[in-house]
Amino acid sequence: MISHHIFSPLYRISISCLFPASWHFSLSPVVLPRFLLPSFRQLLLLGLLTGVMGLLYLLLFSSVLRLGRVPDMEATDTNNPNLNYGLVVDCGSSGSRVFVYTWPRHNGNPHELLDIKQMRDKHRKPVVMKIKPGISEYASTPDKASDYISPLLSFAAQHIPKNKHQETPLYILCTAGMRVLPESQQEALLEDLRTDIPVNFNFLFSDSHVEVISGKQEGVYAWIGINFVLGRFNHVEDEHGAVVEVQVPGSDQQETLVRKRTAGVLDMGGVSTQIAYEVPKTVSFASPQQEEIAKNLLAEFNLGCDAHRTEHVYRVYVSTFLGFGGNAARQRYEENLISTTQIQNKLLGQHQGESADSPILDPCLPADLQDEVGPQDQRVHLRGTGDFDRCRLLLQPFLNRTNDTNTSLNGVYQPPIDFTNSQFYGFSEFYYCTEDVLRMGGDYNSTKYSNAAKSYCATQWKTLKERFDRGLYASHADQHRLKYQCFKSAWMYEVLHSGFAFPAAYENLRTALLVYDKEVQWTLGAILYRTRFLPLRDIQQESLKGSHSHWHHGFSFMNNHYLFLACFLVVVLSILLYLLRLRRIHNRSTLLRGAPASVQWLEEGLASPDLPVTL
Repeated sequence: MISHHIFSPLYRISISCLFPASWHFSLSPVVLPRFLLPSFRQLLLLGLLTGVMGLLYLLLFSSVLRLGRVPDMEATDTNNPNLNYGLVVDCGSSGSRVFVYTWPRHNGNPHELLDIKQMRDKHRKPVVMKIKPGISEYASTPDKASDYISPLLSFAAQHIPKNKHQETPLYILCTAGMRVLPESQQEALLEDLRTDIPVNFNFLFSDSHVEVISGKQEGVYAWIGINFVLGRFNHVEDEHGAVVEVQVPGSDQQETLVRKRTAGVLDMGGVSTQIAYEVPKTVSFASPQQEEIAKNLLAEFNLGCDAHRTEHVYRVYVSTFLGFGGNAARQRYEENLISTTQIQNKLLGQHQGESADSPILDPCLPADLQDEVGPQDQRVHLRGTGDFDRCRLLLQPFLNRTNDTNTSLNGVYQPPIDFTNSQFYGFSEFYYCTEDVLRMGGDYNSTKYSNAAKSYCATQWKTLKERFDRGLYASHADQHRLKYQCFKSAWMYEVLHSGFAFPAAYENLRTALLVYDKEVQWTLGAILYRTRFLPLRDIQQESLKGSHSHWHHGFSFMNNHYLFLACFLVVVLSILLYLLRLRRIHNRSTLLRGAPASVQWLEEGLASPDLPVTL
């Protein structure tokens, strides 16, 4: 309780608390600190400072929202009864890995997707386990397939609460290693898994949960996973985010939506190269044959739980090019070099490349690097000249481009890309080529990249090895990387700019190893797509809770922050008004102490004396 006593020469401020009664004290303005009786200038300064703090708060909060979706790195709370779990086993060519994912109960908003994250153990490490070899190694003994997978499932079962096993979906998805097997062997392996896994494990598992997925499916899942982590499926209004107009696939009315721009994906491994990106507008085809081919390369799907809603309908182009990876391209290049050299030597009666004294000059190797290629009976000796531009010209025929419109590598159909409103991420070799040696991973600039590659190629091999020994390159870079960096730099440049026809001035490509400091696997996209209908149950339950529940979920995180800021400003304003009141009281007291006797009636509480009035 605060009271003001002004019926004495020295007014007092008394402050007392109801409990306990002994908490009572008074302050005289004589002993009040200076800061409690500020001048008008000080009050104005304090007000401005408060306004600046509020503005900074808003700017900071809005910038945090613009950063996108940052994954949770905390350990998963397995005691949370509202947490759901899911498993994806990636059966690859060299081995198999199990990934455990978690997500909380869906919030009931049909516009939002499940908030799926990778499970983390008590040490905050992702719950992942890998085994070797690949499942395709058991093609001749398919009855051992389930025994091969069991360690992965046992590992996952230890991390998931037992009472959750029965409702935890399990997906076993096989990729490149299984694709090369005859269909009969594939089916024998899958049948063993379908039969034995339900006997030994209590996960939610059906016959459709195990299959060999196509390269197109794998590419779509990778695209989904990366864009999900980037927050591109969250279609909230954001004035700072890039948007794109989309003609919804399958709509007879060609309805147009405006939503967040998704990111395209470029990936180059040792054997293959892949590209995936959204095609927002309906495309036209040069011929019926091209339209038929395009059907196999375009995937149209709905990530939302409601088939009648179109905001999460996507049309994605995915194409994989076998033989266009960095190592496979180098092998094709060397094979061509060997055959060309043998033909020339035979026709001209020469012995070029047969010894180190008469090597073939290779512009795709660093200057003065000596190398030998080919089988033992066809060995060809090479010496690098480190000519980046010459190397690029020699590599262009290996792209197998045609003069047909809307085609890329190998003459494969590629729908137009709106380079003025698009963004791409380059992974694997796109990142290694720019970062491991050239140390310029991240935002890609073709001019800076080509200049750095030219400089590297032209550097003497001896100097490059000295730099390597001094640790000037990435920690995981080895001499194999140094040896073929010149070739791979030129190959990546040609694939990007000649094969996929990216303009040299394109500025929206970012090469990366991780997204938000973590590796994004295609398995994340797979489980997001395959569990897309699960929110329907929660949405139906939310609809039964009434309007108050809807209001509660509609009251967003952002609104809470604005409410907090408003309360903060009200408190500060109240303090300012109170300080101003104290100042007025203080000024009045000072006036009374120095006033003449004719106004002492104010202190004594007497009636006002009669004063003459003149009209």
